[in-house]
Amino acid sequence: MGGLFTSEFIDAARAARHATGDRWLVDETYVKVAGRWTYLYRAVDQHGQVIDVLVSERRDGAAARAFFTRALKTGLEPVEVTTDRAPVYPRVIDEFVPGARHVLKQYANNRVEADHGRLRARLRPMRGLKTIRSLRTIAAGHALVQNLRRGHDELTVNRAVHDRVRAAFNELALCL
Repeated sequence: MGGLFTSEFIDAARAARHATGDRWLVDETYVKVAGRWTYLYRAVDQHGQVIDVLVSERRDGAAARAFFTRALKTGLEPVEVTTDRAPVYPRVIDEFVPGARHVLKQYANNRVEADHGRLRARLRPMRGLKTIRSLRTIAAGHALVQNLRRGHDELTVNRAVHDRVRAAFNELALCL
C-alpha cells in the first residue's frame, strides 16, 4: 500500500469502522527518523482496535494533548484509560476525559505494547525512515491493516481471517 493512496483508503474505510470500545490503552513508542528519535502515540481499545496514531517530534504535554484531541474525535469517550507512568498522562486525562478512571497498574498496558512490537517488526526491514511524513503514512496504514485483519470493520466482519485484508481492499478500491 503506497503512501499515495493510504489516506484515501483510510477515508474510504472510516464509514465501515466499528465503534471504539470504552476502555483505552494509550502509550507512546519511539522510532528513529533520519537519525533522530521521534515519538509515535497510539491508542488501542479493549478489543484490540487501533483507535488513533499520532507522530510527534517531542514527548511532552503538547503532544499528549494533540493525541487525545485527535483520538477523541473517533468515537465514544472512554470510561477507563490505561497508560504507563509517564508524568504527563494524569494531567492530560483529567483535562480531556475527567470522568475516566486512570489505570496505572504494571503490565496493564501490555496489549498496546505488543501492538508496538508488530509495527516495529514492519519497520525493521525498511532500514530506517527518512521523513516524518513517511512515518505518519506507514503508522496510519499499519493501523488500518491491523483493524481490517482483526475484523474491526464491517468490510471484514463476516470474512475468514486469512481473507479479510484482500476482501477489504477490493471493496475499498471501488470507492476510489
